[in-house]
Amino acid sequence: GTFPPRGRGYQSDKLKFEKGKTLQNRGRMVYFPYKKGGAAFVKMKHILLCLLSVCLLTGCAPGPDPTEPVVNYIPNEKIEGSDLFVEQVENLPADFIMGMDASCVPALEASGVTYYNYEGQEQDVFQTLAQAGVNYIRVRVWNDPYDSQGNGYGGGNCDIQNALAIGKRASQYGMKLLLDFHYSDFWVDPAKQMAPLAWKDMDIDTKTEALYQYTKECLQLLKDNGVDVGMVQVGNETNGKMCGETKWPQITRLMKAGSRAVREIYPDARVAVHFANPENADSYRSYAKNMDYYEVDYDVFASSYYPFWHGTLENLTQVLTHVHETYGKQVMVVETSYTYTDQDTDFSGNTIAGNDGSVVMNYPCTVQGQATCIRDVIDTVAKIPGGIGVCYWEGTWITVGQTSWEENSAKWERYGSGWASSYAAVYDPEDAGKWYGGCAVDNQAMFDAQGRPLASLQIFNLARYGNQVPPVADAMENPDLLCELGKPIALPETVNAIMTDGSRRPVAVTWDVTAQQLESFSAKAGKYTVTGAADGKAVTAFISVVAFNYLQNDSFELGDLTGWVLTDHANAQQLYVEKKLADSLTGQYHMHFWSPMENSVEFTLEQTVETLSAGRYRFTISIMGGDAGETEVYAFVKVNGQTVATAPMTIAGYNNWITGRISDFAVASGDRVTVGIYVKCQGAGNGAWGKIDDAALNLEESRQ
Repeated sequence: GTFPPRGRGYQSDKLKFEKGKTLQNRGRMVYFPYKKGGAAFVKMKHILLCLLSVCLLTGCAPGPDPTEPVVNYIPNEKIEGSDLFVEQVENLPADFIMGMDASCVPALEASGVTYYNYEGQEQDVFQTLAQAGVNYIRVRVWNDPYDSQGNGYGGGNCDIQNALAIGKRASQYGMKLLLDFHYSDFWVDPAKQMAPLAWKDMDIDTKTEALYQYTKECLQLLKDNGVDVGMVQVGNETNGKMCGETKWPQITRLMKAGSRAVREIYPDARVAVHFANPENADSYRSYAKNMDYYEVDYDVFASSYYPFWHGTLENLTQVLTHVHETYGKQVMVVETSYTYTDQDTDFSGNTIAGNDGSVVMNYPCTVQGQATCIRDVIDTVAKIPGGIGVCYWEGTWITVGQTSWEENSAKWERYGSGWASSYAAVYDPEDAGKWYGGCAVDNQAMFDAQGRPLASLQIFNLARYGNQVPPVADAMENPDLLCELGKPIALPETVNAIMTDGSRRPVAVTWDVTAQQLESFSAKAGKYTVTGAADGKAVTAFISVVAFNYLQNDSFELGDLTGWVLTDHANAQQLYVEKKLADSLTGQYHMHFWSPMENSVEFTLEQTVETLSAGRYRFTISIMGGDAGETEVYAFVKVNGQTVATAPMTIAGYNNWITGRISDFAVASGDRVTVGIYVKCQGAGNGAWGKIDDAALNLEESRQ
C-alpha cells in the first residue's frame, strides 16, 4: 500500500522486496536502493511498525481535531492592555507575514513542557501564537534524524511526521505553514550542508530525482491531511552549498527539482530560496545572480538576519532592495531573534549571553528590547520594495526543566528536545557528536521558562497599530572604561537609562566600591567589575586596566586601518575592519578576514612605531575564527627590520580567542619597532574566516 513517508529515501507507490535483502526492524520504514532500467529506488517498509509509528505520531499529537472547521484566532484589531512601547509600522500590508518557527514544540511537550496563555491558563501554544498576531508557522524538515536503533538526533527530531503534527495544529488556528526543507538528516547552515545518509553516495542525477520525489511525497502527505502550506523553502541557508553539493550548477539543479515538486502539489504556495550573512553584500548579489543565471523557479529570496552577527538594518535594506529591483523577486527575513534576558534557564549555556546585561545593537537585553528589535526588523522589511514578511526563529524553544542538568539531559536524549543528542554523532561526529546538549536560545524565546508568553510576543499584532504608552526606564547602559595602569580610576556619576521608547536619559548612579578598592584595581593590569544602582536598577561598570599602549588604533575602534599596514599575499575575498559587537573581543570593531577558496587566505597585518624610549617591551594580539584547515599563524616583532621574536598562534573556533604574546624584548633609543600578525590558512572547504582584535605594545609591568 501507500504510506506517509518517514525516513530516508523517497516514497514508492507499492511495497516491494528485493530478494536477498534483509528488512531491518527500526520502528519505521527501511529501504534499499537498486537499479532497474536506470536510477531508481525501492523503499521497504515494516508494515505494522510503520503504521503504529504513524498512528502514534499523528493520532496522539496534542491539538484540535483537524476535521473540525478552522477557527481564525488571528486578531483583526489591536490587542489592548500591553505595557510595551511600540511605534507603529506604517503602511503594513494586511497579508504581511508574521511568522514563528516552532519546530521543537512536539519534542518539548513530550519532555513535559506546558504552555499557557496570558490569563495563566494552560492552552495550545499554537492558539496563543495566533492570538498574538502570528499568521505563519515555520517548521524545518530533515529526511531521517534517527540512528539505526530509532534514537533521535535531537533538535526536535524534525522529520516530516513532526511537520505534519505541527501543520495540523497551525492550520486549525488559521495559520499557514512555511515548510523548510533542509535536505539533510540534521542541522545545516552556511558552513555545513551534508546530504542525507541515504543520498550520500548518489550521483547528481540520482540525487536530483530522489529530492524531487521526496519533496513531492512530503507535500502530498500534508495536503492529504488538510495542512495549509503557504510557502516552501528548497534549502536552508544555502550559501554556496546544499545537500552535499558545492558547485552552483549542481546546487541549482536540486533547487529546481524541489521547486518543481512544490508547483505540482501546492501550486498556490510560494517557493523560497534561503541565504545567510547579508552583511556580505557582494555574496548576496552573487547568490541572486546565480539563481537567475541557472533559471531557478522561485518567488521569494529569503534571508536570515540576526542582529548579533548580520550587520545593520541599513545594509539589509540595500542588499534585499537590490534583489527585488534587479530580479523582481519578493524578499523577506525568514530567521531573526533577540535576547530578552542574559540568564540561562536550562543548564546548557546560551549562544548569545546578552553581554552580561549590556546593550547590543542599541537594544537592551529585556522583553521591551526584544520587542523593539523585532519591530524594527518588521519595519525594515515592510519598507523594502517587495518585502513580504518576517519570521522569528524558535520563539517557543524553552527549557524542559529547571532542576538540574542531569534531569534535562535525560529528556534531551529521550525526546530530542535539546539542540542535539549523543545519537547524532553517527551523522555529525565533529559538531553534534562533541557538543550535544540542550537549548542555546532559551533566552531568545518569547515564552518564559515556565511556558508563559512574554509581552514581546504581541509585537506581531502591536507593530500594526502602535502602542504609545508613557515611556519608563527599561534598563541601564553599563559603562565600559579603559584605564591606564597606575592612574586613578574615575567612575561616572551618571549612566544612561534606556527608556522603553528607545531614548536615553542620564540618571545618577551610586557605586558599591571603596576608594581603596579602586586604588588596588589601578595598581595591576586586568579586568574588573563594579556594581551599582541607578533609579532602582542594577548597573555594572566594566573596567579594563592596561599599560600604556604605544600602538595607534589598537582595537580598530576608528573603524578603519589607520596606523596599520595590510599586505594581502593571496587575494583573499574579504579583508577589512568590521563593526560587529558580538564578534569583537573589546569594543565594536575588529579586523575581519574571509575567503571561500582553499589557500586564498594569507596576509600580514603590522604597525611600525619609531618613538619608543629605551626599555624592555611586550606585544600581544588576539585572533579567533574557523574553517581554517592547516594554518600558519604567528605574532611577530621586528626591530630595525629584523625579526627578533615570533609567537605561534592557532585558530580555534568561534569566540575562542587565542592571544599571541611576545614578552621582554629589548628596544634601544631610536629603534624602529614593527609588530604584527601573519595569517595563512589552507581552508577546510567552507571558506576560512577569522577576526583579529586587541593589539598592544607595552612596557613590561616591572619597568612601568
